[in-house]
Amino acid sequence: MTLIALLALLAIPVADRYQEKGRAAACMSHLRVLGVGLNLYLADNNGVMPTLKLARERRAEDVPVIDNTLDRYVSAKDAFACPSDRRFAAESGTSYHWNVAINGQSVASLNFMGVADQPSYVPLMGDKEGFHRDPQHKVNILYADGHASKELTFAPDSSGR
Repeated sequence: MTLIALLALLAIPVADRYQEKGRAAACMSHLRVLGVGLNLYLADNNGVMPTLKLARERRAEDVPVIDNTLDRYVSAKDAFACPSDRRFAAESGTSYHWNVAINGQSVASLNFMGVADQPSYVPLMGDKEGFHRDPQHKVNILYADGHASKELTFAPDSSGR
C-alpha cells in the first residue's frame, strides 16, 4: 500500500504540469482565434486597426476593448478567456490586453517603437498577467503577422527589484 501511495504522490505533480501545459497551449490557440477575428474586423474597416483601450477593470465600463469590439467577429466566445486565468476574464471580459501603440494604424504600414513594416515584431495583444506556471514566467503574445508565441516576462529577483 505504501508503494502505491508513493507512486501517486509522484504522479500528481507530473499530471498537474501537463495539465497546465495544455491550458497554456489552449490560451495560445485562443489568441490565434482572436487574430482571425481581428483580420475580419480589418477587412470591414479598410485595414485600419481599431482604437481600443489597453483593458478595463470591470465589464460594466463602457470603453472599447478587445472583447466588446471583436465579439462580432469571433464565434467562439471562450476565446476571450485564457484557461489559466482565474480572475481577469470573469471581472473584465477578457484575459488579454491590447497594444494601444498601434491604435488607428493601417495594417499595411504598422509602426511599433520604431520598428516599421515588420509585422512579426509588432505585438497586438497578450496575456494580462503571467498566468502560466513555468520556470521562465512566460506569457502568450499575438503578433501582427498572425503568429503567437510564449515570451519571457520580467520577474523580480530575490531583492524585490
